[in-house]
Amino acid sequence: MDNSILLRIAKTAILNKFGKSIKIDEDALINEYSFLAKDGAVFVTLKYDNELRGCIGSIVAHRTLFDDLMHNAVSAGFSDPRFNSLHVDELSHLKLEVSILSEPVILEYDDYDDLLQKVKPKVDGLILKHGVYQGTFLPQVWEQLQTPKLFLDHLSQKAGATPSIYREHPTIYKYGVEHIEERFDEILSL
Repeated sequence: MDNSILLRIAKTAILNKFGKSIKIDEDALINEYSFLAKDGAVFVTLKYDNELRGCIGSIVAHRTLFDDLMHNAVSAGFSDPRFNSLHVDELSHLKLEVSILSEPVILEYDDYDDLLQKVKPKVDGLILKHGVYQGTFLPQVWEQLQTPKLFLDHLSQKAGATPSIYREHPTIYKYGVEHIEERFDEILSL
């Protein structure tokens, strides 16, 4: 699979929001890259000088990879509630990352200590679900939170809970990603 096409599509979707009106021939792309027509879950992450600038994605595949990528690229740049909309002057400082998620599977565990042992650092992306609480971290977050305890503590906070939630045995899913990243200005245009 030629993953560089994912970066090119995401870049084009973002540029089109700035009025560039670059034509995307979806049929031709899908004809050449048939994997784009399959359902897929994608996260698009933007970093400004290596600091998070936007990150939006889908945890579960619910539309074609092409559509999910287009939607989440625009959303990462213009609809992430943590940030203002992307400005054209920022593009030269951006790094664009696209992550394709595998289908999440439930991670069976007995208790918190067992969970700490079963989580695979630098491999597993995790989803925490418990009542009204839900959050996810991509495997790339292990770069900042390098121990299972740190990773799980911060995941509970992202979900809106506290680390004590693990005493209630929340449902934990794990998934892997295939990702690619490059500086925005070095990505070839479509």
